[in-house]
Amino acid sequence: MRINERRSLWRRAKPYLLVFDGPLALVIFLLMCTGVVTMYSAGIDFPGRVEGQIRNMILAFIVMWIAALVPPQTLMRLAVPIYTVGVTLLVAVFLFGVVKKGARRWLHVGTDVQPSEIMKIAMPLMLAWFFQQRANMLRWHSFAIAAVLLMIPVGLIQKQPDLGTSLLVLASGFYVIFLAGLSWKALIGLFVAGAGSLPIAWSLMHDYQRERIMTLIDPTKDPLGKGFHIIQSTIAIGSGGISGKGFLKGTQAHLEFIPERTTDFIFSVFSEEFGLIGILGLMFLYLLLIARGLMIASNAPNLFTRLLAGAITMIFFTYAFVNMGMVSGILPVVGVPLPFMSYGGTAFCTLCLGAGILMSIQRHRKLIQT
Repeated sequence: MRINERRSLWRRAKPYLLVFDGPLALVIFLLMCTGVVTMYSAGIDFPGRVEGQIRNMILAFIVMWIAALVPPQTLMRLAVPIYTVGVTLLVAVFLFGVVKKGARRWLHVGTDVQPSEIMKIAMPLMLAWFFQQRANMLRWHSFAIAAVLLMIPVGLIQKQPDLGTSLLVLASGFYVIFLAGLSWKALIGLFVAGAGSLPIAWSLMHDYQRERIMTLIDPTKDPLGKGFHIIQSTIAIGSGGISGKGFLKGTQAHLEFIPERTTDFIFSVFSEEFGLIGILGLMFLYLLLIARGLMIASNAPNLFTRLLAGAITMIFFTYAFVNMGMVSGILPVVGVPLPFMSYGGTAFCTLCLGAGILMSIQRHRKLIQT
């Protein structure tokens, strides 16, 4: 009798326990472990940093598990409310937000929260829902309305100012619009218009944003000031050579030349200690992550899930590309973490929320088809 009860209990619990997509969860777990190992080396002078990241990992996996349980139909019903709440919170930040280091990005609700993080997922959710409603009648004005829906939160985030997050939200929305069928002619037109508006954009930038671009062009103009971070980061990456200096032997990190070495610049620490071989292995893991996400997107049963899965996957790509680019000196420093590796709670949970949505789409695809 007890055996039968256990079997019955397992049958009831099984749908709630076996929700992770195996290949996707494995790659994410390997990236997290790589991050913890690198952080152990980089964070020797930061007591409790590794323990804190492990707590973040546990919380992030819980968030991913919950998201994987939520059916895509429910996500589609929640798209408009989540987007509305997100924009409302951004307006509240603009009016009543907490100012830290010259930026108004947080709301104090017992603790400080950053509403702009919500929009990284709310934006593709909203636009995927929008295009699903117009699946059989897409016209040019549909893309125009989508662009307005995108630019409202991007503009509010840029006013904080938060260039990195605004670019990520812009990218997450653009991917949905592009995957929905934006023509190449329109894309080329947008590119030409964007290039033509660069002088205006330059005049509207904050001083620190212009300084970052000038530092990217020539960091040696201020080697002990604005260019110090980029110079030291590129030195660390180059000094790793083919096989790296070895675990715990990165001089640039341990002599504290690399800034933010457990967060935005953790890739520099990894590159110095594990070299080109380690970089290629890390890139392979990210390639597997993106390939699995695109596979889920290609197998998704309807327009909403295809657009959402494709956009979330490309968000992972954007995070990795921008982070590696900025610490390598080929992109401006905009404060984008390395996905599933950099220390942090909010961004970590946001990324795992996106991964959980991918798993939900994969898990429920047959139910949606029927």
